[in-house]
Amino acid sequence: MSAQIYQGAEPTKYPPVLLYFHGGAFMRTGLEECPLARCFAATGAIVVVPDYNAPFGGVFPRPLEVGFSIFSTLAKKCAGFGDRKSLLIVGGEESGANIAAAVALKARDHFASELDGQVLASPLLDPFMGSPSFRNSDDIGMRHRWENGWVHYLSGGICHPYAAPSMCSRLRDVAPALLLTSDDDPLLDEARGYARQLRDAGVQVHQHALPAGTGWPSIYGGDTGQASSWQDVVGSHFLSFTRELGTRYARLET
Repeated sequence: MSAQIYQGAEPTKYPPVLLYFHGGAFMRTGLEECPLARCFAATGAIVVVPDYNAPFGGVFPRPLEVGFSIFSTLAKKCAGFGDRKSLLIVGGEESGANIAAAVALKARDHFASELDGQVLASPLLDPFMGSPSFRNSDDIGMRHRWENGWVHYLSGGICHPYAAPSMCSRLRDVAPALLLTSDDDPLLDEARGYARQLRDAGVQVHQHALPAGTGWPSIYGGDTGQASSWQDVVGSHFLSFTRELGTRYARLET
């Protein structure tokens, strides 16, 4: 399987390793430039972006199985990324954030304590597409793409909690989460709702909504007509999240 590796020019000691799943409404294959991965790498992280749909297609549960397999390989610290003291985080944007959230759930269920955190950027989590903010999806040209994407992803005839994490009733003990969205994001309410569910389950959550006008929906192909100006703020949120995770796990080890 092919993957893109993003790494900043200035390597850091014990760099976090982020397994990052690209968006594409569950249907995209191939490797393209990933602005969010580049943004996170600029903070000192090593970001691995695999072509996770390519081996078996984008129908559940195959993307999750591929994603969890890659996570398991990285967890063994034998893939040549980072150091044994490096944080291991999963993340993604849009449908890729769905896969990341599902990997975090499966890691919890398989007692995979190697997962230190999850980063969910505008997660696509609700197959019913019924949130108030979703009504704005036509404004950026995404409604039909998301409708078709959900039909494709669930065409195996099953809606398991791993396929739609927002429908999972047991979120306790999953990895701490950073959720990113914006005030003009049609997926805003899904991100807020999942953050609330995680908090209610006792999970540590960092939640940030950028102001409207930063071009944020363009991370998953939304047509905003705006120049992207979210990079510095998002990089700062990610860096704060990883630093807090590092402090948290250092305390647990002592």
